[in-house]
Formats: sequence, structure tokens, C-alpha cells
Amino acid sequence: MTEVAIVGATGYTGMELVRILSRHPQAKLAVLTSRQQAGKLYSQVFPGLLQAVDLPITNPDFRAIAKKAELAFLCLPHSESQDAAAALLKLGLKVIDLSADFRLKSAAVYKKWYGPHRYPALLKEAVYGLPELYRQKIAKARLVANPGCYPTSVILGLLPLAAKGVMEPEVIADSKSGVSGAGRSPQPSLHFCEIAENLRAYNIYGHRHTPEMEQELSAAARARVRVTFVPHLVPMNRGILSTLYVKLKKKLSLDNLFDIFRESYQDEPFLRLLPPGTLPEVAQVRGTNLTQIGLSLAPSGREAVITSALDNLVKGAAGAAVQNFNLMQGLPESSALESLPLVP
Repeated sequence: MTEVAIVGATGYTGMELVRILSRHPQAKLAVLTSRQQAGKLYSQVFPGLLQAVDLPITNPDFRAIAKKAELAFLCLPHSESQDAAAALLKLGLKVIDLSADFRLKSAAVYKKWYGPHRYPALLKEAVYGLPELYRQKIAKARLVANPGCYPTSVILGLLPLAAKGVMEPEVIADSKSGVSGAGRSPQPSLHFCEIAENLRAYNIYGHRHTPEMEQELSAAARARVRVTFVPHLVPMNRGILSTLYVKLKKKLSLDNLFDIFRESYQDEPFLRLLPPGTLPEVAQVRGTNLTQIGLSLAPSGREAVITSALDNLVKGAAGAAVQNFNLMQGLPESSALESLPLVP
């Protein structure tokens, strides 16, 4: 049994982690922190967890955390995780960081998108927490950088083609996300009247997840891959649907295309390659750690459209973090992650 802490436990991602870990057979919730809600019981903030999680919420105190927990999940805003991770690692804990603070390998690239990085050595040490790519490295890591929600949907949709070297190095990713992806802090642009019956794109050519996608796809392709990323906000609570437009270096049949994805993903516990003619839907992955992938090929055989769907709070955040936890602790990878979708 591993005793764990969740630092920043009252945001959407923190709550999802609490929900999953509360039923994990080999994890015990030991510390839940929140500056805004300190002094309350967790079930007072989230009554749906009454009698399931009645732990007190405390202010973050790293030394106190180290006395009670062996591993910490950090659900903090970008840049705040840097100091927290460094302090907890020094105190002997393993750390899974759900911010972007350790995802990018280059301190210069991080500075361009987020600002200066105070721990470049940890930036190099951190393992990018996508098990489909780095399962063995994650198992040995003491610091794992949980992937972003959008990058997970895009990378998993393109990884087999990039690794096989059959796609051209410029791709278009059109992604649509539910509102929970923006976090729990109130913002005027996220008010009901701004979101309901509306659909809008944002941060075109400027979204911070772009370099993360390009970093991992370029590594897989062993050549620079450029992603034109266009995110959209849609009026639903959770879920991401990514539509990925790819030009192919050689003509493929639909069978060829499916063979490439089957070869890559046949042993993956949370990847679902849908049969020809069936396309992913966010409703079919809601509440799960699954990613659905659908394949479509142009009549020419030289262009493909890959669609992927996942739950941004589970496979896009908390579920992936628990998957990484399982690997780091030598546990079955699917522990506490076998939920079926909540449909409808």
C-alpha cells in the first residue's frame, strides 16, 4: 500500500484524482491540500464523496507531506509546480506533476512559452508520462511529467504514423474540448452565457500545448514535425475530440493504414482502434481512461484523417497520472482504471 498526497486537491483534476485513488486497491490517500479550502473536510467541499473521502484539507506543507506520504501528485498552476517538485524530491518523495512544468526538455523552449525555468536539471531528468511511448522509463522514474490533455489526444492519434515514417512533417490538429479543461477558477469567458449554445476557437498559433506535441512527434519521427494546432471550446463538461489531417509520403490502402495502427497499439490496455466506418465520440469515453481512434483515408490513398476521443480529466489528466503511478510502483497498469464509459 502506497500512501499518497495530492497537492492542489480541489480543482477538477485534483478531484478526479481523489475519485480514482479512493478506490485504488494499493493506494491510500494520506494528504489533501488546498490553500482556498484548508480547514474543511474534503466531503464538505465535494458532498458526493461523503463517507468515501472525509479527510481534512490542509495547507501545503512539504515537510508535513513527507512525513505521511511516499508519492505526491501535483495539481498546481504552471510554474508553481517547479518549487513544489524540487522540495518534495529533496525530501525523498516520488512526484507526478500534472502541470506543464516538466514536460518540455528544452529550458529555452519552456522559457518561450511559460517563462524561466528554475530547475533545468530536473527538466532534463523528468520522464514524459505517456506510457504508450515511455513505459519502461516511467517505471524507473522519480519525477514524471504528466502529458497535457490536448497533446495526449494528438500524439496518440499520430504516433504510429510518425514512428513508421509514413506521414509528411506538417500536420493539422483541430481539437474540441469541454469546459473543464480550462480549470475550476472562475473566468468571465467561461460563464454559462458565454459557453452555452456557442462554439469558439482560441489561441491559434499560440497555444502552449503546441511545443509539447511537436517535441514528442518529432522524437518519434526522428525528424522535425510541425503541428498547426487549432483548439476550440465547446459547451460540454468534459471530453476532447481531435481531428488530425495528415498527408502521406506514399500511397496506402485502408488495410495498410489499419495495419500500422494495429501493430502499434494491439497490446495497449487503454487504446481502442475502431473498425472501418466507425468514428470516435466523446460520449463513448466519458469517465474512462480510454482513447478511441478512428481512421479515414482519402480515395487517393495519399491523405488521411485520424480522429481521437478521450476524457480530458481522465486519460487527459488524472487517469494518466494513476496509470503512471501504477507503473512507478510496479502495480498492474490498469489498477483502478477499468471503469466503463458513462453513457448517456
